[in-house]
Amino acid sequence: ASCAAENITVVYGMEGGTISVNCTYNPRQQRWREKSWCRQMDETRCQYVVRARRFWLPFLKNSNGTTSIRDNVHEGVLTVTMKHLKKQDAGLYQCKTDYLGETNTLKKVQVEVLTAFPETQMPEEPRAVGSVSSIPPDADFTVFYIIAGFLLTKFVVALLVFIIGNCRKNRETEQRNPSWNEQQVLPFTDDLTYYGISPSWESTA
Repeated sequence: ASCAAENITVVYGMEGGTISVNCTYNPRQQRWREKSWCRQMDETRCQYVVRARRFWLPFLKNSNGTTSIRDNVHEGVLTVTMKHLKKQDAGLYQCKTDYLGETNTLKKVQVEVLTAFPETQMPEEPRAVGSVSSIPPDADFTVFYIIAGFLLTKFVVALLVFIIGNCRKNRETEQRNPSWNEQQVLPFTDDLTYYGISPSWESTA
């Protein structure tokens, strides 16, 4: 931003950030002059912060703390960089040239340092304390029917095995004792004889 009335350029930077300021000049007229960056203390006094290299080493950057300056004598651009900005860095600065006691102001710059707010943290989504079943209600009935059918099938199979085992056991018992039926009939025959009845096993055609 520029204040046309006072010819002051306003530069904004975030606290902890970096700003760069370009001050242009006529390379033919001011190439050999000494350039500097100073902070204006009052109406008459400007305190030097950093000076550019001499004209025989214009390509090298000169630094003072977090402020550096580089002079491009071919393009006629003086570049000032301020890093790690702090609130106390805010103020009015000047790009100046000096030659044989003659001082000229290339540009006045008002540096404003803005407070850097911490990033807003998004609240975390609430987490469920207990586990929630992801099975739909219809699936619950299906699972129930499957389990019930499985248990019923096991019961029927067990019952069939029990019945078949009983049948086999009875058959084995009959095979081992073939006279068991005769022993059951004999007492009945004796009783008939006792009453004077003689049973006959023959049948007439």
